[in-house]
Amino acid sequence: MIASLVALVAAASSQHLTAQFSGQSDQGTFMGNGLNVPLKTTGGTQLWTDFADRDGHRIQQNALTGHWRLLNDSDVRQAWGSRDACESKLNELCPVKDQAQATHTVVLLHGLMRTRHCMKPLAQLIESQLIESQLIENEIDGQDQNRTVRTIRFSYASTRGSIGDHAAALRSVLESQPKSTRFSFVGHSMGNIIVRHLIGDLKREGDPTGILPRCQSMVMLGPPNQGAAIARRLAPTKLYGWITGTGGLELGPQWETFSGNLATPDFPFLIIAGDVSANTLQNPLVDGSGDFVVSVDEAALDGAEALETFPVLHSFLMNDQAVTKRTIEFLSSHQPK
Repeated sequence: MIASLVALVAAASSQHLTAQFSGQSDQGTFMGNGLNVPLKTTGGTQLWTDFADRDGHRIQQNALTGHWRLLNDSDVRQAWGSRDACESKLNELCPVKDQAQATHTVVLLHGLMRTRHCMKPLAQLIESQLIESQLIENEIDGQDQNRTVRTIRFSYASTRGSIGDHAAALRSVLESQPKSTRFSFVGHSMGNIIVRHLIGDLKREGDPTGILPRCQSMVMLGPPNQGAAIARRLAPTKLYGWITGTGGLELGPQWETFSGNLATPDFPFLIIAGDVSANTLQNPLVDGSGDFVVSVDEAALDGAEALETFPVLHSFLMNDQAVTKRTIEFLSSHQPK
């Protein structure tokens, strides 16, 4: 709780800077292309969004200044300035190779006011256990499949920009992957809505790189698929919108108009909702059974293979052992053949 309050204050204190750097071009002309000092970074938390990911190297854009940077797989800055400069350095460090192995990439998306770091333990277990399960399956079937498993922990500035903005960045990341890549998704909270927005965008605008046919499965953790009553009730305070930005408002008072941008996955998906209704302490801002932030009813979405509940608080769904086990089971059962 204390960490969340610190994050709220930090986000609020930087909000007023946004206007100072608005209107920067897509090439990040504000900062130019400077001499890089390979500094260790935190990897991007509340102010950076990924637009490309290759072998763990990520191109990010700053939500306040509009400038770009390239990080390596240890989050050390390799270049900064314009997107072109960062892409040039990326090609130098990680040349595009012919993909000898087809890849099953599981993309993990954090929620509102969280960071990619909260998804790291789950990502590590997914990667190791999916590889193991695939090896066992190949041995049983007598197959020698040439496919690898990897994870991408998509980082986005959740309190800066709209959910549509984040979906566009996610699209850029997916389009930067080899054309043989198959995708699965594990989203927490707002991360699921970003994926649904992306699916809607691809259906409306076209899918020239064929992302949708390559989507295998998805596990939604605590998704506000019907919006969030807690966001609607906090929005009149004005502080909520100031802190959480457009994305937070889209989950609340703007939901009725915003939800028309979303699509339901055509590929298999599982919903995991927290249900702590047995606890003595309940959140009066949430209607009915839920995880203290999103109700079970709000998590529901027609078309899911199942909606399963676990007695876990919203913020800890991705860390719970039983939830992790069920997530990996579902992803494993829908691995590419």
